[in-house]
Order: sequence, then structure tokens, then C-alpha cells
Amino acid sequence: MNLRVDIWSDLVCPWCYIGKRRFEKALATFGRRDDVDIVHRSFQLDPSMPKGQLFRHRDVLMRKYRMTEPEVGAAQARLERLAAEEGLEYHLAESRTGNTMDAHRLVHLGREQGVQDAVIERLFRAHFTENRSLFDDESLAALGAEAGLAGVEAFLASERYADDVVADHHYANEIGVRGVPFFVLNGRLGVSGAQSVDVFTQALTRASNDLN
Repeated sequence: MNLRVDIWSDLVCPWCYIGKRRFEKALATFGRRDDVDIVHRSFQLDPSMPKGQLFRHRDVLMRKYRMTEPEVGAAQARLERLAAEEGLEYHLAESRTGNTMDAHRLVHLGREQGVQDAVIERLFRAHFTENRSLFDDESLAALGAEAGLAGVEAFLASERYADDVVADHHYANEIGVRGVPFFVLNGRLGVSGAQSVDVFTQALTRASNDLN
């Protein structure tokens, strides 16, 4: 019996990419790693953001947390250093954000086509490392194709999987998720946040033992 791991994240959440990488490091040393099924689930930190508009992420954080620009800049610099420790390259100072609905729909399409991890990895890297947009069809179509998706332009012109994105978020709220990343192993064991590799290793071991 395989061990299922559901991971809720938002594609503009810097902790989500860090958490993904830490979990992957734990999984790489896990004895039953070939028996682990990973499902990426959607969680929009701000679904009210208008589609088609870009906002400087630093300005959004200043308003949300009532921080000064130097305070946000210092926090972003700390995140860049933490990301580097996980082998990730972040460029946060001038990053832009917006509505992530269509990007999340692409992740669902990736699961349908068997390339979900490649899609979410490509979108994370595009946003945090390359400062490429996740908020317009032209950019998303290019990124989806680079990740191995077929039929991306026609898909983006539709509303396919929009209901699934909303359903993922609602289900997360029902089980008490208030922030991301959030990991659920075997539908029972929850791990909140970008925990250490050791914490993820312990969670995988416990969930595996529960299957026996």
C-alpha cells in the first residue's frame, strides 16, 4: 500500500518552495520513497487579487503586515539566505505578485498529464529565481510547455479546474489549514510549515509505520 502525501501551497509563497525542497531531501533518504504518491493541492493566499494585474510583492507585504519597506527588505534578504541553504536562488526585492488561479489550474493539468511535479517546480523557479510572470496567459503558456504540458493555450482559454482550485482551498480550511505549506500524510498526519528535514523524515517514518 502506497503512502500518499497531499501538499497545499501557493505558487507565490516563498516558504512553500523551501518546504518542498526540504521535504524532497527527507524523501530522498526514506527507505520507501518509491511507494510515496505526492499530490500538490491549491491554496491561494489572496484569492481576492484581481486577475490580470501585477503588484510589487514588497508593497503587498508592507500593507498586510504593517511593516516598513526596510523591514520587509530585511525579511526578504533573510529568506533569500534560507533559500540558498536549500540550494534555491531567490530574487525577492523586485518580485511581482498577483492572482494565482490560472497558475494553480496548470498544476492540476499537470497531475492529469502526469507531470505535476515538473509543472509546480517550473512555476516556483520562474517566480522566485527568474522573476517571470505567473499572472498572464502568454507567460503561463510558455512555462507550461517548458514543463512538458500539452495543449496549454487552449486550456488557459477555458475555466477547467477552476472549481478544483477553489475546492482544494475550501477543504484545507475545513481541516484547519490556515497557512501554507501544509502537508498531510495518509490523510491523517499533518505537518504545518517549511519544517526541517528531520521533522519530515520523522513524519514519513511514522506515516509508513501506520500503514503496517
